[in-house]
Amino acid sequence: MILPNVRASFGSEDIEFLLGALAERTGRTRASLEGQLFEEGPDVLLDHPDALSAVLERRGIDAVPPRVAFYVMVRHTLLDLGLPNPHIADYLAALLVEFMEGGRAYRIARYDDKTYRYVVDLIADIESENSESRQFLLRAHLGNFSLWISGLFPDYVIARVHRKGAPGIDYYEDLGATGFRMASQCEIAGHYDLDRIYRDVANEFGIVRRALNRFSDRFFFPVARSSVDRLLRQVSDDLFFS
Repeated sequence: MILPNVRASFGSEDIEFLLGALAERTGRTRASLEGQLFEEGPDVLLDHPDALSAVLERRGIDAVPPRVAFYVMVRHTLLDLGLPNPHIADYLAALLVEFMEGGRAYRIARYDDKTYRYVVDLIADIESENSESRQFLLRAHLGNFSLWISGLFPDYVIARVHRKGAPGIDYYEDLGATGFRMASQCEIAGHYDLDRIYRDVANEFGIVRRALNRFSDRFFFPVARSSVDRLLRQVSDDLFFS
């Protein structure tokens, strides 16, 4: 399962990177930043208005610790959309780190033998599975996979709508939110303190999906395969959430 533990995993090297990047970006001394860090904790660095620019501009994205990069980029994208919940940012960063591993996005657990390429296959197994632990993993993965596809690959989803009449983004939003809500009801979710974060992501799925769209458009796929489709998607989202 995916746990929102990215912030808790930051080590001394990650903090040193943030201190150096922010000092260079803002012109402040490391001593003053370290004083704030000591008094207020790491969020004073992670949530700093210049943190995103500092991370991206200091030495290039390839030189940034991946967990720091994903968390800061997701966190500030969510803040821009008015979603300040740090636990959602932490969960999304963990999801990105985990799913970036080859083939992990298509498995309900890292070492599971079965792969799922379509949400309908996940739904079929959810309806037939009797194991409580696997039922939980299937439900959570329905949420995670739907968010992954509709959040990071919206152009792919829309292209399939046009070419094959496949389901659109709303389909993934509905199923993703349903998956997270069902997962939140499992006893295992409560045991790992995941019930609340699942409910939060389910309730804010549209905003979270939109944040990942912005994240993807800016950092992963800055040149759209179909600029018209992307523009229409972005305008539609802006109108819906305005």
